[in-house]
Amino acid sequence: MKIAEARAVITGGASGLGNAVARHITGNGGHVTLLDVQEGPGQAAAAELGAAATFVKCDVSSEADVDSAMQTARQRMGGINLLVNCAGVVGAGRMLAKNGPMAGDFFTKVIHINLIGTFLCDKAAAAIMQANTPNADGERGLIIHTSSVAAFEGQIGQVAYSATKAAVVGMTLPLARELAMFGIRCMSIAPGIFHTPMMNAMSPELQASLGRQVPFPQRLGRPEEFAQLVAAIFENPMLNGETIRLDGAIRMQPK
Repeated sequence: MKIAEARAVITGGASGLGNAVARHITGNGGHVTLLDVQEGPGQAAAAELGAAATFVKCDVSSEADVDSAMQTARQRMGGINLLVNCAGVVGAGRMLAKNGPMAGDFFTKVIHINLIGTFLCDKAAAAIMQANTPNADGERGLIIHTSSVAAFEGQIGQVAYSATKAAVVGMTLPLARELAMFGIRCMSIAPGIFHTPMMNAMSPELQASLGRQVPFPQRLGRPEEFAQLVAAIFENPMLNGETIRLDGAIRMQPK
């Protein structure tokens, strides 16, 4: 598949990594539908990208929202052949904090957004992709999960976040095996420390300090580098059932 042929649904597409993926795809001739709970930023992001982009407000933890949004995306783009799951929350917090143990509802909320939200989008998109006309290789579509290096080296305070990011890695191979009969691939990307809007709340000094923890290049990852990897996966049919670390060789310390 070529990126110019992409009809992509991107969750969390109003900002950060998702928005970078949308810019890359539309800049190379493809079409995108942005899903996000942030209606104002989502509409603005789609307008900035032009006629090749559209926005649908969607809470990925709601099955009804997801199913409706996917059908809208299919109608607007004439189909879906790429899903990039970027919606998520950090969910930072210790299990045993100074003010007491972590509330079960907090842990559950992170699971609902990061993990169940990914699954709901996967199944809704795959149900549409299976009806696509296959290309010469028999391909009908691609699903990409956004994991994190926290799936492998979760730090203190990341118990909920790491659990979800490890889980989406764990889903990748079984989904790739199940969906192979339809010509649909499934991959995960595990980014390291990237310069996303969340980083803007940190001082330049702290951002530089984080960047120096990366062996090479000694800087924060750029969202467009994540987008470039999405495009490379889309165009290489042998990439399937695997998780790719995009982290400059960083290995996170306990805290």
